[in-house]
Amino acid sequence: MSLGVALCLALAVLSAWIAAAALWRLRTPLERLHAVTFVNVAGGGAVLLAAGLTDGLSPRVLKCAAIWLAILLIGALLGHVTGHALHIRDGERR
Repeated sequence: MSLGVALCLALAVLSAWIAAAALWRLRTPLERLHAVTFVNVAGGGAVLLAAGLTDGLSPRVLKCAAIWLAILLIGALLGHVTGHALHIRDGERR
């Protein structure tokens, strides 16, 4: 494994640890939602970069890119729906 691939994978693990620390530190569910989005974007991007460094431009890397793009799009949709539901729930409590 090359140094670049190892650094990319270490960055993916580091992003997961940062998100875990953020989940522990942030107080509201809306704030915690940002930590989940961060790990999807940063961790997935680092893994995709590691795959690209390993294989170059191959069908496997293109599939990884398509999966990461789908995760980004679906994650954004789920984040907005969850945020809206939390907003409605907090409005009912008042």
